[in-house]
Amino acid sequence: MKIIKGYFILLLSTVGCIENTVTNLSELEDSDDEKTELYKSLEFEMPMVTEPSIPQNKVSIVDFGAISDGLTKNTEAIFKAIEHLSTEGGGRVVIPRGMWLTGPIVLKSNINLHVEDGALLLFTADKDDYPIVATSFEGLDTYRCQSPISGKGLENIAITGSGTIDGNGDAWRLVKKSKVSDSQWKKLIKSGGLLSEDKKIWYPSESYKKGAVATSGFFNVPDITQVDFSEIRDYLRPVMISIVESK
Repeated sequence: MKIIKGYFILLLSTVGCIENTVTNLSELEDSDDEKTELYKSLEFEMPMVTEPSIPQNKVSIVDFGAISDGLTKNTEAIFKAIEHLSTEGGGRVVIPRGMWLTGPIVLKSNINLHVEDGALLLFTADKDDYPIVATSFEGLDTYRCQSPISGKGLENIAITGSGTIDGNGDAWRLVKKSKVSDSQWKKLIKSGGLLSEDKKIWYPSESYKKGAVATSGFFNVPDITQVDFSEIRDYLRPVMISIVESK
């Protein structure tokens, strides 16, 4: 599975895992002996991670009204598919081949979100679809927009398949003039947004710029006591995947 244009952070108990903006994930196919060898090289004691046991139930998001046109938001259809399987004890929610636009997905226990080969799960660039929630970012308690995929207090969850998950991260970022070509820079300026005082940084909106200024030099996290988070929503880019207090 490829996860692109977003950050991947997985927090399980006290274990943290941070990947780059382009992450390749594949299902574990190693034998028990090979898995054991992996743990022998660790410099600290760690119990062997076991794969979750998830019921064999399976539904497609199409069964709940999802439309693969890259334009229709399928947030509600995916929510209904997860809810249905949750009442059945869990199972596999299938994202079939096609382009599926959606807002945030909240997982539940015993759910396997399976993105099939040829499937593109594309998260919307509409920031209003991502409510501001209390969370942890850069190791600090703060508020950010809700992650594209999230869950809290869960057991036995999985994200599998060889499809692509696109967090649409470009919609959440500033651009430095030194990082793009002249033609790309001119195109950005024509698209809207605004520039920094020195004309070297492009911000997608005033809201984003205000957030960037408010967090300058402090781990991208604003002072909770000094900032109205609703005024800097555009800046509050979430991590791609946030699974917390789960096992």
